[in-house]
Amino acid sequence: MATPRQIRGRIRVAKNIEKITYAMKMVAAARLRRAQEAVGAARPYAEKMREVLQSLSAQAGGAVQHPLLRRADNPQNIGVILITGDRGLAGAYNSNVIRRTNQLVRDFGPERVQMVCVGKKGSAFFRRRGFPIIAEHPVPATGLSFAEAQDLSRAARDLFQNGQIDALYLVYTQFISAMTQRPQTQQILPLEPPQRDESAPQGPTADYIFEPNPEQILGSLLPRYVDTQVYQAVIESVASEHGARMTSMSSATDNAGKMISTLTLSLNRARQAAITKEIAEIVGGAEALK
Repeated sequence: MATPRQIRGRIRVAKNIEKITYAMKMVAAARLRRAQEAVGAARPYAEKMREVLQSLSAQAGGAVQHPLLRRADNPQNIGVILITGDRGLAGAYNSNVIRRTNQLVRDFGPERVQMVCVGKKGSAFFRRRGFPIIAEHPVPATGLSFAEAQDLSRAARDLFQNGQIDALYLVYTQFISAMTQRPQTQQILPLEPPQRDESAPQGPTADYIFEPNPEQILGSLLPRYVDTQVYQAVIESVASEHGARMTSMSSATDNAGKMISTLTLSLNRARQAAITKEIAEIVGGAEALK
């Protein structure tokens, strides 16, 4: 059984851990509020941008020749933009999105995959396994700026335009709430046709009039579409990381409090046992002197 001195030392360590995890929880909560506001402001634009581009590309059909509309029936080489975090202590946030990426690239292997990594955790994981990292960027606590996201998406777009990859995927964590974050895999190049709900009544389809011409319009919108999707994914991932860290640190703080209570109870029992032993020795000594 541990001595009272040892138990007091464990209680001090547990109290220090409790203070640290509580401070990290409050910092993550403050950052989460700002990140959540950014997600709410940017998500409608990114979703509408994807919807419009899918519809425009479907209407233009094969009449438009653009490098970003090149389609391969059986992709041989792919590009992946992976968004993770720079630090741990965020529960399963990093491991979930890395596992999702691993499932995507498993059938291709390192020789047929080009990766753009946002966050040190993802780049370190796949670099150790031999995957080529053509571009990477750390994730500040406030997230990436739109210009930084443009630089990363441009590196991936160039691979697609030059024919080095046949498809470009975006793997990130979608922010649902502070308690729920979902890893997502999204194909951003080539553009997928819009999904139709067969059960819903089908109305008339929109007929677009392109002015001046489809090539110029799509040539201007497609790069911005890729930049917007990457930036939105970064914002979603930053909010998800803060939410996961806040939840994880909240659980750690609660567990530290429970440990302190258990150790305090053990300390009281050890102290009571020591007092009882001393009383027994005094009584025994007094009886021996009679």
